[in-house]
Amino acid sequence: MLEHNRIKLEQQLKEHGFEHALNYLMETTRQGVRCAKNGKADYTKPGRSRVGGDPDLPPTFAWPLTSDGKPMTFLVQLNMQDTAQRDANEWLPKTGMLSFFLGIDEPAYNIEHRVIWFDESELLTVVRREPPGETALEETYAGFDLAERSSLEPPNYAYMDEDQVESENADYEDYEDLLFEIRDEGDDDIIQVFGYPTGQHDDAEYEAALYLLTGEPYEYSMDKALTKIAAHFGGDKTKAKQEVADMLMLLELETDDDVGFCWWDAGVLHFFIRKEDLIAGRFDRTYCSLYSS
Repeated sequence: MLEHNRIKLEQQLKEHGFEHALNYLMETTRQGVRCAKNGKADYTKPGRSRVGGDPDLPPTFAWPLTSDGKPMTFLVQLNMQDTAQRDANEWLPKTGMLSFFLGIDEPAYNIEHRVIWFDESELLTVVRREPPGETALEETYAGFDLAERSSLEPPNYAYMDEDQVESENADYEDYEDLLFEIRDEGDDDIIQVFGYPTGQHDDAEYEAALYLLTGEPYEYSMDKALTKIAAHFGGDKTKAKQEVADMLMLLELETDDDVGFCWWDAGVLHFFIRKEDLIAGRFDRTYCSLYSS
């Protein structure tokens, strides 16, 4: 963690009465990027970070299709010049643009999708493109420009260790207040890059790692998933655990009334990638799932 982030985090933990969890939260807090809506999409400036609306694509680029031949629905484009400079991990590409497209959002696992990286030369050619027909989600979404910022991401409800976090003087409501301040959350936040995925359980990375490495569906057992991943590596459980630890949440996309996104019962959409693949630019190897309460 960058030194100024470490100092800021330590100060906030002490101010909110979480000195008892100082070491735990300093060790488990991750660095991410958050994106907030920043006004209606300005299509006169192609290639800007955007959520919803129409994408900017190279003129000859073929619109992504589902396996049934239906145009996928455009979700997000992130200009790496703006996003990567706020990535304290330095994992994202430094140039170009990442674009996210989705097929039908059910079932909630292994959702058909595409994540595409356009290099800098392609980015210079992009123009606003409308879909070639009704898209997979059969909805029209409003477009908004995005404003990115660096963020600190302590463990959320699903990932926190209650024994470490809670005390006689600090319960989960106090911890939620702490999270809100550390993340510097606002009403216009809609995207999180890296950090902890929203959910009820801390097994999202197991599901993603299992499918990306073996092609097998998750059976809601972390032990079973770890055994199958280990078998993929010749029985090496240490390697399997490292793969799960290195599984990154590339994007979390919230339900949002302004844009029109509603993931089942006001849930969130997740895109995962192995750290090794992210660094290598293998955006053809991603996993998409949905969490809804």
